[in-house]
This record gives sequence, C-alpha cells and structure tokens, in this order.
Amino acid sequence: MRPYWKGHLRLSLMTIAIELHTATASAARLELHQIDQKTGKRIRYQKTVPGKGPVAEEDIVKGFEIDSGKNVILTPEELDKIKPETKHTIDLTQFTDYCDIDPRYFERPYYLVPADDIAGEGYVVIREALRSSAKAGIGQMTMRGKESLVAIRPCGRGLLLEAMRYAEELRKSDAIFADIPDIKPEKEMVDLAKELIERKSGPFHPEVFKDHYREALRALVEEKRKAGRIVSEEEKEEAPPKGNVIDLMAALRASVGKEGAKPAQRKRRAGG
Repeated sequence: MRPYWKGHLRLSLMTIAIELHTATASAARLELHQIDQKTGKRIRYQKTVPGKGPVAEEDIVKGFEIDSGKNVILTPEELDKIKPETKHTIDLTQFTDYCDIDPRYFERPYYLVPADDIAGEGYVVIREALRSSAKAGIGQMTMRGKESLVAIRPCGRGLLLEAMRYAEELRKSDAIFADIPDIKPEKEMVDLAKELIERKSGPFHPEVFKDHYREALRALVEEKRKAGRIVSEEEKEEAPPKGNVIDLMAALRASVGKEGAKPAQRKRRAGG
C-alpha cells in the first residue's frame, strides 16, 4: 500500500521515521454519478458567477465570508505565510487516558507504522510504553495543508492514529437536548430494559453487520452489467529527509532528564 503521509514521530528527544496509511476502505462504498441519458457521459460542473457565467481558472481566488455577500479575499502568498512550519513531524506533547477522550472528538482513523527497520525499535518502545500505561499520546500534525489534532494509541501489533476535531468544531449538546422530557421512569420498566440489554450483550463482531442497501445496489449493478446495459466513457507528498540514526536509549535517558527526574531518584542512582 502506498503511504498516505510520511514524516516523523517525536517523543521528547527521540524521533523515528513513520508512515501513515488510511484505516478505512472508501472502495467499500458504492458511489452513484449523474449521467447524461442521451450520450452516456458523466455530467461535469462549470464554475460560474451569477450574471456573468463561466469563470476562468486564473480568475478564481479564495475568500472568507464575513457577512452575507461580503468576502475578504486571501491570496495564495498570504495563505502560504500562515501555513504551519512543522509539516513532517508529529510531536507528542501530552498523554491522557484513552477512555477520558470524548468520542465526539474522533474523526478519522489511520494506521501508523515505522518507515524502515531503523525506526522499528523506537516504534516498539513507544507502542509498549503507551500500552503498559494505558495512555494515548496527543499531538498535532500538518497533512495536505491542514493542521490536525491527533491521538495515538496501541492497536494490535501497531499504532493507531486518530485525527480529531478541535473543541470549537463541536456543537454543544445543551440546546439540542433541552426539549427532552424530564421524566422519572418506573423502576420495573428500567429493570425490564436492562434485562433485554443483558440478553443481547456480547463481544462486538463488526463483520456480522451488513450494509443491506450496498449489497442490493451492488447486485442491481451486476445484474444490469450482465444484461449488457452499459454506457461507455493522485497527489504525492514529498518524503521528508531521513534524519541521522540516533541512540534510542541515550535519547530516552536524555529526555527523562530534560523533563526533570525526582531528586530522590537521582540520589539513589548516584549511590549505586
């Protein structure tokens, strides 16, 4: 599989080369296109301005709407100036219990793997440290011009990176839930509901659940294909330069010293 993104993962003074692969299969989703029935060709859309018509590509710029019909124009040079500087490094700056992260923040999962054999040892060290502490590493990364908040945690033999939403991207639930009736249900009704839940409880096996619409759509497409009812008609990111090979143990020891070890621990080491 071609990596979706290449870069580095940094834990204090230890840095390893990594690759990111998408964890979801977009091919599993069947997309329907709009087709011109007479010619059998796909319908394309032109970029137009009301009252003017089609617009040339070189005349199109980006802007931000500050009021209805009022926009601030932003040039490519201005946008380039505010792009994040760290484009190929995920810096783990905080660690938290994974279960403490509100699931609404999770947006899209990716598989994170070492880029080469040299990075393998550091990768395993980070994976096992996260696993034994039951923590997720929190950081930020720049991918395709967008800076994302990410959480990294163990997943089987590897690491899972989950792109996350920022706090301002979530709508507060208070107003949405405000009209829910304030009812105190009867205990017997709750007990019956709990019994039903208990009867249907068990390990989660996602393969048991099928997308019935997708299966029906696929069958319909295949049926029409066999009947002969057919009408006729990628961006790479530059890989970051590989850094020098470092002594992982020395980097970890230096990182711990940098973050500050407890005085009592230092004295015990000094005393042998």
